[in-house]
Amino acid sequence: MNYIFKIMHWTRSLTHFRSTNIYSSKFSNFSKNSDGGTWESMEGLFHCSANSVPLSPINFLERAAKVCRDRTSVVYGSLKYNWGQTHQRCLKLASSLTQLGISRGDVVATLAPNVPAMYELHFAVPMAGAILCTLNSRLDAAMVSILLEHSQAKILFADYQLLEIAQGALDLLRKKGTKLPVIVLVTDSDCSSPIDITPINYEYEKLMEVGHDGFKIVKPQSEWDPISINYTSGTTSRPKGVVYSHRGAYLNSLATVLLFQMDIFPVYLWNVPLFHCNGWCLPWGVAAQFGTNICLRKVSPKNIFDNIIQHKVTHMAGAPTVLNMILNSASTHRKPLNHKVLVMTGGSPPPPQILSKMEEIGFRVSHLYGLTETYGPGSFCAWRPEWDMLPPEERSKMKARQGVPHVGLEDIDVKDSETMESVPADGKTVGEIMFRGNTVMSGYFRDLKATEESFKGGWFHSGDLAVKHSDGYIEIKDRLKDIIVSGGENISSVEVETVLYSHPAVLEAAVVARPDDHWGQTPCAFLKLKDGFDEDAQEIIAFCREHLPHYMAPKTIIFLDMPKTSTGKIQKYILREKAKALGSISISNPLNCEKVIDCSSKFRNNE
Repeated sequence: MNYIFKIMHWTRSLTHFRSTNIYSSKFSNFSKNSDGGTWESMEGLFHCSANSVPLSPINFLERAAKVCRDRTSVVYGSLKYNWGQTHQRCLKLASSLTQLGISRGDVVATLAPNVPAMYELHFAVPMAGAILCTLNSRLDAAMVSILLEHSQAKILFADYQLLEIAQGALDLLRKKGTKLPVIVLVTDSDCSSPIDITPINYEYEKLMEVGHDGFKIVKPQSEWDPISINYTSGTTSRPKGVVYSHRGAYLNSLATVLLFQMDIFPVYLWNVPLFHCNGWCLPWGVAAQFGTNICLRKVSPKNIFDNIIQHKVTHMAGAPTVLNMILNSASTHRKPLNHKVLVMTGGSPPPPQILSKMEEIGFRVSHLYGLTETYGPGSFCAWRPEWDMLPPEERSKMKARQGVPHVGLEDIDVKDSETMESVPADGKTVGEIMFRGNTVMSGYFRDLKATEESFKGGWFHSGDLAVKHSDGYIEIKDRLKDIIVSGGENISSVEVETVLYSHPAVLEAAVVARPDDHWGQTPCAFLKLKDGFDEDAQEIIAFCREHLPHYMAPKTIIFLDMPKTSTGKIQKYILREKAKALGSISISNPLNCEKVIDCSSKFRNNE
């Protein structure tokens, strides 16, 4: 685990922090400036435990238990806890972890959906001084085994519905001779079928019973100490372990609460997986506002509407695919809302049509942008009152922008990846989105080369392409890997997808490059149609040609169910492989079936 601290030392230059005892009654030397001046030069200043405590989101739970002990903290079906109970349970669980041999810097992994145990572990694990590693609950056993081995996790909390995957992962590790983590089984009241727990080491509730609620929390020695490892979704390559610090988690929790307009006592519905960027840091953020967490094992339109009505949900979040699922759900599942529900969406650029339709049925949608490497949310489309006067279509386009940095970041800019010069704010010149500030990751776990590459030039390189408008708001055009270069022209897949989403028959759309002997590449559109529609691909292509420059219109249409990550992102790397397998559009192709429609021209000037 020393590797994490090596990364953080490299990225933050923390030698001076770590060598200083901030609780000392003596003046410390870590605050000296490069120009020779220090805060010590001002008479009467003192640096001690009274005015300097390491920032950690653990403090949010302690504060909630003191201030709002009897207020509801967690709801899950008929199960309900208040903040006093949640605090006690987390203390006991942290105590139990130390009894199992967990100490400062050890990794504790989870494989579970959004159940109360997952919420509690976000506090209990760091309270034991350990590092939380929440694994994607939709991974297969092979990938889980790879991540367990890479993270060097000593304990794995596995939900009963995912126990088979967890055991399969351990079987693979056993064959390799790798030391196995201890399994703790997380059961549930809806567990109807018996579970063979013979090979299981511990059960969650029974493990908690042996803990002590008077446990002394293992506070971070430095606020730069790691609090979690989050593996990227793997939409582009093998997942990388992104390390978060206590400081970054604390600051991004507060920043997310602010950009979400989350007042005191919110009721938050958990649609975003808690394993994804630690739930966008909102497990800690909701505690900071003494809110109520409505846990949801399975995300579905019926469950979403039922919980909104029953618990008077004020806030929720989800990827654009979740919003699309709500909009296209059966009328029997949708219920009229008697209050506005604030929704944050992110993960991929949302089509403006989806944003406007969500507003029509009672949701107020805010758009944010970020990556695992930025603790989730990094920027948001800060709404300006003058935009209220715009026509509906223009308002939706403005709302779809990725906007401006939140308060936890120093800056977001769009730069030339090679020269590191900022692109002009003309809304046309494309560059790479880059971040700098306190809520950027500490680095990639056990991958110093990738860390150095991502921080080249003193900024974090996102890999996303965007333009910058005259008002400073950024707007994503594409991923670097998703730009289609056709006949020397750069085609944004996002722009083509936006037009496709405006077609009344299209439920989901993704556009990638297909090889072309003449143009180099041409747009290939993968579509899923709404129920009841059997649209002709030629008509969809004609529709695109009416709304786009002809060279940007798809030349290939493929109908299929979209491959997605567990967070709702369409896995374009899979689609790119499918498009590549089709071969060049300009040669004879054996894959000539009714679901693949090619419309290509050798002469662009005829388009």
